Amino acid sequence: MAISVEAVKRIVRKHWLTTGFVLGFITDLILLNKIDDLVDNLILLFYVLLATTSFFLLYVGVSERGPGFLNRWFTRLAPVAMQYSFGGLLSGMLIFYGRSGDWIASAPFLILIFSVIIGNELVSKRSDRLVYHLSLYFIGLFSYVVLVFPVLTGRMGDFIFIVSGVVSLAVVTIMAQILYRIVPHFMALNTQRIIFSIGMIYVTFNVLYFTSIIPPIPLSLTELSIVQSVQVLPNDSGLKTYRIESETQEWYYTLPFMTPTLHTTSNSIACFARVYAPTKLTTEIVHRWEYKDADGVWQSRNPISYVISGTNERGYGGYTEISAIFSGVWRCGVETKRGQVLGRTTVIVDTTRSPDSLNIQIR
Repeated sequence: MAISVEAVKRIVRKHWLTTGFVLGFITDLILLNKIDDLVDNLILLFYVLLATTSFFLLYVGVSERGPGFLNRWFTRLAPVAMQYSFGGLLSGMLIFYGRSGDWIASAPFLILIFSVIIGNELVSKRSDRLVYHLSLYFIGLFSYVVLVFPVLTGRMGDFIFIVSGVVSLAVVTIMAQILYRIVPHFMALNTQRIIFSIGMIYVTFNVLYFTSIIPPIPLSLTELSIVQSVQVLPNDSGLKTYRIESETQEWYYTLPFMTPTLHTTSNSIACFARVYAPTKLTTEIVHRWEYKDADGVWQSRNPISYVISGTNERGYGGYTEISAIFSGVWRCGVETKRGQVLGRTTVIVDTTRSPDSLNIQIR
């Protein structure tokens, strides 16, 4: 049975945020490349400004505080613009936050972002939608400010995160005050719910950050591997060039959840990583070496740190070596100084024989 045009329109109107999220995700996936790129920042800023403007225009139309003919347009078009901006902003956050951290370690935060998008489908009462949309706006705004402040300041860490949270709270408070002037009775009835919702989101973000679950925005891991050896080659360019010896592996070891075997009779192995950082940013990166003991529990060796700066579009290259290795399961995790995980890689080390063939790369 054919579906009428009106039926399609009703379905699309009912699921504006989902539609907006999908369209925003496709757009963002194509256009968003680097967090310190001007175009990328303008796109995310556009979403924030569009969400703010359409939020106010919607309630101006609902309360009939604008010109009569405009009120009708506001109530029809503002929800569409608002839902699209929410979808685009949150999908942009998913892209950048997903690129930044280890997917498993950052899963609770990414699930939170995805859950609030799905939750919009379940909210129908007008008063509930006001509270929910204001909360949704705060989540998107907080995520955006936490992302962009390190790019602008060239710094990241606890202080920058706290300042980002305070700025986000200030902006959403100003928005609530303006809404009080537009729909005073409506806001008065929902004040406690709004304060509770915003407060819970603020506390949740802080818990996720200080337990190192929020990905280490704006850093992103572009390359990570455990290899036989790494050497720094001299050059006159100012950028380091590395000679990397790695064991030739079968193609299927590049698939997810496959663990390659590294054969070596040497006393040491190396972990090579490239971390992309915005141009202004200088920070400290930690390599955490771990091995799995007889009980299957990861045991940590002393972490090794080095400083990176955003001077290389491919990512800042660095490596660490450990000695006194033995046969077993080993992994190298790349983290920030405060323990946020950018990524991990795991290998099975076999010290009983040499590799059949080595792949030597200069990069």
